[in-house]
Amino acid sequence: MSQTLATPAPGTSRWAQYYALTKPRVVQLIVFCALIGMLLAEPGWPDWALAGIATLGIWLVASAAAAFNCLVEQHIDSKMARTAWRPTAKGELSSLQTLLFSAVLCAVGSAVLYFWVNPLTMWLTFGTFVGYAVIYTLVLKPMTPQNIVIGGASGAMPPVLGWAAMRNDVGPEALMLCLIIFLWTPPHFWALALYRAEDYRKSGLPMLPITHGAEFTRLQVLLYTLVLFAASLLPFVYQMSGWLYLAGALALGAVFIGYAWQLWRDYSDALARRTFRYSIWYLSLLFAALLIDHYLMPWLR
Repeated sequence: MSQTLATPAPGTSRWAQYYALTKPRVVQLIVFCALIGMLLAEPGWPDWALAGIATLGIWLVASAAAAFNCLVEQHIDSKMARTAWRPTAKGELSSLQTLLFSAVLCAVGSAVLYFWVNPLTMWLTFGTFVGYAVIYTLVLKPMTPQNIVIGGASGAMPPVLGWAAMRNDVGPEALMLCLIIFLWTPPHFWALALYRAEDYRKSGLPMLPITHGAEFTRLQVLLYTLVLFAASLLPFVYQMSGWLYLAGALALGAVFIGYAWQLWRDYSDALARRTFRYSIWYLSLLFAALLIDHYLMPWLR
């Protein structure tokens, strides 16, 4: 397959192909978590101009990391039904085009953060790019079944980036949000890996269901979900949030544990899919509850 003469698929514009490289749905969740960090960093409404600029910079760098991931994993992606449609996997965009696209996004995003937000946010965001695109994708993912656990540290950084953008520091509150995402990542991803096990087997990646079996992976999902439940209570314990958030965390966590318990005791691919989908709703709703509590509770006291 020619890398220099790659052309768009019929009916697919070049812009659509580049946009697909940014993994929009994944990046939307990243930006959402960063925005939560920005909003929680201030006791009242934030500086919306600063928040908007910071969101743009974080979105650009996160998109650059996603594009670089597509470049590095194009041969792996081509073997997996879940990712075979990506422009790099199909040969619609060349390696050079993808690399330049990623580099431009990263450079522009970093410049936006450095000059219009603060250098701390820029370096933290660039470090997250390196952690995901290089350390996780190039080193950890092909080497160890614990790749998603270790590499999850970079994926857990968005609230810290948002907090740093507003405060120019990293407080314990931001680190608690980071811990929640860090512990959420393994049960979220392993639920996907369970029902996509054959895809990962074909790709040759040492994912946990392949190296240690489905039963062991299901147990890990349950254990991580229990630890995540405990970590989700930290904002209330630290008095970062109030009773409204606590009620939401208890309810959402109980449902997640219920899914994980069923997955461990009576596995099916359909249940693994539902668990994976719920995990996305779980994180979004948990942070939404934290945000609602942040603005509503002062009025209720």
